[in-house]
Amino acid sequence: MTPDYAPVTRASATLKRTPHPTASSVAAILAQGFLGSPQWSKTELVNAGTHVLGARRRWLGPLATQILQVYPRPPVDAPRELAAAILLCEPFAEAVAKAIHQRKPIRVANFVLRPAAARENSQPRVPRLDTLASLAAMLELTSGELEWFADPQHWNRRADGKLQHYRYEWRQRPGRLPRLLEIPAPRLRTIQRTVLRELLYPIELHGAAHGFVPGRSAGTGAAQHTGQDVVVSLDLVTFFAKVPAGRVFGTLRQAGFTEAVAHRLTGICTHAVPPRVLSLMPPGGDLNERFALRQALSRPHLPQGAPTSPMVANLSLRRLDSRLSGLADKFDARYTRYADDLAFSGGMELGRRTKAFIRTATSIVEAEGHEANRLKTRVRPASVRQLVTSVVVNKHTNVTRADFDRLKAVLHNCLSYGPESQNRGAHADFRSYLLGHISWVATLNPDRGAKLLQEFYRIQW
Repeated sequence: MTPDYAPVTRASATLKRTPHPTASSVAAILAQGFLGSPQWSKTELVNAGTHVLGARRRWLGPLATQILQVYPRPPVDAPRELAAAILLCEPFAEAVAKAIHQRKPIRVANFVLRPAAARENSQPRVPRLDTLASLAAMLELTSGELEWFADPQHWNRRADGKLQHYRYEWRQRPGRLPRLLEIPAPRLRTIQRTVLRELLYPIELHGAAHGFVPGRSAGTGAAQHTGQDVVVSLDLVTFFAKVPAGRVFGTLRQAGFTEAVAHRLTGICTHAVPPRVLSLMPPGGDLNERFALRQALSRPHLPQGAPTSPMVANLSLRRLDSRLSGLADKFDARYTRYADDLAFSGGMELGRRTKAFIRTATSIVEAEGHEANRLKTRVRPASVRQLVTSVVVNKHTNVTRADFDRLKAVLHNCLSYGPESQNRGAHADFRSYLLGHISWVATLNPDRGAKLLQEFYRIQW
């Protein structure tokens, strides 16, 4: 019995031009044949392999047995993964070695292509996209435009400046490692915003993530740490650049997207910086830090400046968040993360074993491919001002006294000398700018916010 699919004419012509396919090609063709079998059973897999090879080979039975042990259900969304598994199976490896020794290469008689299909997703809010055509349609792109913006071959890294998808701005920081802003072109930025809104926001996040998450903020994260005996803060180094394309791809695959769709989405969300831009890195940081930054930026990574990067970074750190939450539970402590700022707080148990806790947390961070900035690690007991993402958390959330006094002075000067005299940042809408700052104070301390708002409404605009 042959599988219920029809041969692809173009593929058959290709086989005639390449009569001796490589082992990886044979594995890929077998994977497609297996996925096209009517049932996921040993008999049907052997029949599918026989159809592909044009003859029943002895090693097909043991191969089918091992594949069924690895995949109890057909990996319909992962043909490349299945092909890699076939390559690693002992019966197939022995067949390839025997073919090489006897100089009788494994021949392929039929090659058929079965479109990938997304598996049943445990997150029903995530849209189902089976093929690249469905992804292109959702993004309102042609197939060629999808390839151009996803750039699977990384041609854009070597393209002329006018054709590149990003522009670059180095930000020099005195005594510190410089920062590179990678700003997407308008068309790519529009596509990334669609990906963010339609495909990334529906994916479930870990509860510890509070940065760049709808309904959460630095204030909601800081509120988890009020009234604690000790607060511990850690900071991640080069947060976005340390999230490689492989981690992004794995995150999207875990969300339920097929291999092909996850691969193109990874291309849209990541970027490799051209050598000419890296050569313009301004001074700052030690040699080891500069080398590590250049290495990270030269490989596909999350660009700092793309609208998708914060959310993808949050998704890629779910395992780190889970591990650090588990560590915090062992110390009867709490854990939250706002982007690259990690915050822990607890009682006497955490206070007595702070050094051991920081050592373990740092090792977990490093095991997940990131690095903790040891110079920014802080331990704050209740006897001093405790800060989490610049929010005071000793008794309740509050702004620092310096920030409150500074904003109060600006409002007073606006009332005395006019608002134009205080718009030193040349903000286009200085009124909304001030109102935004007051609203932030009000979310942390309603009483202080009400006092500032009373002063604000006395200003003559």
